[in-house]
Amino acid sequence: MNDINERLQEIIIDEEFMRLMPPLNDSEYCSLENDILVHGCLNPLVLWNSILIDGHNRYRIIKEHNLPFNTISLEFNSRDEAISWMITIQIFRRNLTPMQLTYYRGLQYNIEKKIQGGDRYAQEKPKGQNVPLVENTAERLSEQYKVTSRTIKRDGQIAEVLVAIGKESQEAKNSILTGDTKISRKQLRDMASSSEQDIATTAKEIESGKFEENNKPLKPDSQDKSNTSNNHPMTATIITGANKFVENIRNIAPDDDPRNLKSTIRAYIDSLEDIYSRI
Repeated sequence: MNDINERLQEIIIDEEFMRLMPPLNDSEYCSLENDILVHGCLNPLVLWNSILIDGHNRYRIIKEHNLPFNTISLEFNSRDEAISWMITIQIFRRNLTPMQLTYYRGLQYNIEKKIQGGDRYAQEKPKGQNVPLVENTAERLSEQYKVTSRTIKRDGQIAEVLVAIGKESQEAKNSILTGDTKISRKQLRDMASSSEQDIATTAKEIESGKFEENNKPLKPDSQDKSNTSNNHPMTATIITGANKFVENIRNIAPDDDPRNLKSTIRAYIDSLEDIYSRI
């Protein structure tokens, strides 16, 4: 028993790594605990520089019941490489919600862009092809997760927003990931150009449970006469986008911060280009 405790004390628990993936629910944890109590801890704890990177739930069960265990060590050049590996392992192992899957794919995409400046996969392309490195990162992950490279890039935008929300409120971020707060992927992508103040406001609304109430669609009789049910869906989308753009401009008018103006205008241009491509 003392040997087990001594070995456990040598393992470093990193808070960022431990919180990276969503915790097991009570049923899942009890099932894992019962399996380990009956069969022993068959899967080793995975370490990187003595830091636990896979097996946090097993570690907790082992510690609570003083059970024997094995470890293996992996080599990575950085924390980001270790996180990318953790995400890959957990995505294929866990039963994630659609929003969680979007977030972790996007998080991995953003991390690997930072690590590799794109992707080593680009070195395998035939000479003479001018292919952006970042594009290859999206291509490789799209093949890994069986989605389009465009989906991976959009996931990256969503992940950035969720990370920003998490910095303001971990509770708000978790509420989105678990589906407790109903927010669409498009709403999150639109927030990619929002200011830090807007992100903080959204996080507070989600934390207080007021987000859905404050962002529910307007009823037809409360909308502007130019946006009636007689409009075609595409026209209504354009009018709604224009009204939102004007509202955003008015909100930042008092200080006219160039960064906020540029990001707001860019978001509107992107939305128009998206609509134009679908006409």
